[in-house]
Amino acid sequence: QMQLTEFGGGSVQAGESLRLSCVVSGITVKNYCMGWFRQSPGKEREGVAAIDIDESRTYADSVKGRFTISKDNAKNTLFLQMNSLKPEDTAMYYCAADPSFAFCVVSGLGINDHIDWGQGTQVTVSS
Repeated sequence: QMQLTEFGGGSVQAGESLRLSCVVSGITVKNYCMGWFRQSPGKEREGVAAIDIDESRTYADSVKGRFTISKDNAKNTLFLQMNSLKPEDTAMYYCAADPSFAFCVVSGLGINDHIDWGQGTQVTVSS
């Protein structure tokens, strides 16, 4: 049974940084397309970043140059380093594993029915 557990959310000021972690069990992250999504109240869940098994990375335009996705295969953990945070980054952030690899391969970082989700961690950025 796959389980994704996020850590690291919190409340920060604009310009500050946070590092999210996602501890994964039940699968091996090095063999999966992994990623992060976020959802703000009243908005649809959107893809933020993806990392494929070959370590190739894709980012949403809104976070390029500020966020970095990475993984530690030995610890089976996914990370999202978020720098220069803005109030518009405020959202619930979800770790995701996609056994179909569509999230990593198809452009647009879109949601599909194969994705498994963590429970989310809240990030709040104040101005």
